[in-house]
Amino acid sequence: MCDYSIIIPVYCNSETLNELMHQIEHKIIKRNPELTGQVIFCEDGSTDDSFQKLTELNKSYNNIQILRFTRNFGQIPAILAGLDISDSKAYIVISADLQDPVELINEFLNHHFKENFEIVYGERIGRADSFTSKIAAKFFYKIISRLSFPNYPAGGFDYFLISKKVRDLVLKMNQANPFIQGEILFTGHKSKSIPYKRGKRPFGTSKWTLSKKITYFIDGIMGYSFFPLRMMSFLGLILFFISISFLIFIIISKVYGLGNMPYGWASLMVVLLFLGGIQMVFLGVLGEYLWRILSQVRNKPQYIIDEIIK
Repeated sequence: MCDYSIIIPVYCNSETLNELMHQIEHKIIKRNPELTGQVIFCEDGSTDDSFQKLTELNKSYNNIQILRFTRNFGQIPAILAGLDISDSKAYIVISADLQDPVELINEFLNHHFKENFEIVYGERIGRADSFTSKIAAKFFYKIISRLSFPNYPAGGFDYFLISKKVRDLVLKMNQANPFIQGEILFTGHKSKSIPYKRGKRPFGTSKWTLSKKITYFIDGIMGYSFFPLRMMSFLGLILFFISISFLIFIIISKVYGLGNMPYGWASLMVVLLFLGGIQMVFLGVLGEYLWRILSQVRNKPQYIIDEIIK
């Protein structure tokens, strides 16, 4: 058993892999000689030469393990595969794009092994992203904190260390569509936040597209909150009381002759389209929950490993 495993999801990151491993070797492994560490690269069906670069690194370093997927399954399945395949006292997850400072891992290890924190994460207090990305991220984390995980940090995190105890709990949850950061905090174990500024991507463009971000946002809400269902019930009650009030108003107007009611095609169509739109939204919400139940019941593997290279 190693003292720690550094898990790195890889998807089209060939330009950064050499420098990333160089930094890990000199800034982490050699600076912590009292600890044994390994690096697990989870190659997630890249379309560039990432796998070839990893096999070259494997020949140059003796503490690398490579998991190669049969196809692209996504960042979260790659992380889960790394957590599942390794046996360590602590697990560190870092991106392969060199945006997160590698040396922060030294603080992670110190807080875990010397201060007994089960969870240590880097909370982003600044990021070299566009203005719209920053606003969207802030909104995302605020909603997640309000609806699903009250202790979710305002700046978000995806660079973290967890203990073997927390790792076992996360794997035991076995969610079909996991929101892994929330599951880590859900365990309730002693945690430590380390603020840092995320740098600019030195090479290429992010494969974490807007559609993937929206999907992950939906996973964080639908998988861990009943708010959408309660919102549907609440809005349904409001519309019910509005319709009853309008019916009473019509009856009183007819009985007491308060004037002719303005019946018209345009107003009728607006009401019908409004109610129809709400019904379609509600059906979509119900469909999301039913689809997630189906995914959980089917229990399909979240990833398929083609080969493991040690």
